[in-house]
Amino acid sequence: MTLAVQLILFFVAVAIGGLLVDLIKKGSNIKLLLSFSGGFLLTIIFTHILPESYEMNSNTGFFILIGFMLQLVLEYFSKGAEHGHTHIHDHGLVAHFPIAIFLSLCLHAFVEAIPLNQTHIHSDHVHSTYGLYWGVFVHKIPVAIALKTILDASGLSKRKSWMYLLIFGLTAPVGLLIGDWVMDYTSFSLTWLLATAIGMFFHVSTTIIFESSEGHKINLFKLMAIIIGFVVGLLIG
Repeated sequence: MTLAVQLILFFVAVAIGGLLVDLIKKGSNIKLLLSFSGGFLLTIIFTHILPESYEMNSNTGFFILIGFMLQLVLEYFSKGAEHGHTHIHDHGLVAHFPIAIFLSLCLHAFVEAIPLNQTHIHSDHVHSTYGLYWGVFVHKIPVAIALKTILDASGLSKRKSWMYLLIFGLTAPVGLLIGDWVMDYTSFSLTWLLATAIGMFFHVSTTIIFESSEGHKINLFKLMAIIIGFVVGLLIG
């Protein structure tokens, strides 16, 4: 997969999320997509990206903890929108533009995209890195749905809501471009940032799995979605 295709697909994922909000308004099946993406991401992390990260950087565990804590801080401002949660009834959220949520989601998307191509420096790792890419791609759809729902609820016009959503859609491609440039034209290693992103993915994927149902109970459909995510992750990885 070329870099250009990766950039376009990231943008397309965000556009799909926005269109789904406009078309179906309330997506009861979005939680199934979230459960699938959580299982998919967790499988790619455990079976490929985590072992490879330890091979490239002996301090991986330290940076994973940093990524985990960074995600906690981001979620303090984003209200959990990374997991597809909208929380449009939270106090004060609908009254004004959700600047904290918007900026934290943009930062999350930017950071997680920078190291996605880092393991391309090892030819035998290319396939598994694309597995992580597809996991992030699938996850972006419900995140875009959550953000678009919040933007609509904040009182913005449809045009401005789409404008901010598309700005959010550009953050991951920009991060991917910067990471690719660093890898190709500098000697600076991004293995530490890959480990940091793993910590963020850990938090997001496990929270999705355990909070994808009301009362933290997983029904049969969500259990099947998670299992399918596991299986697809194993097949792609």
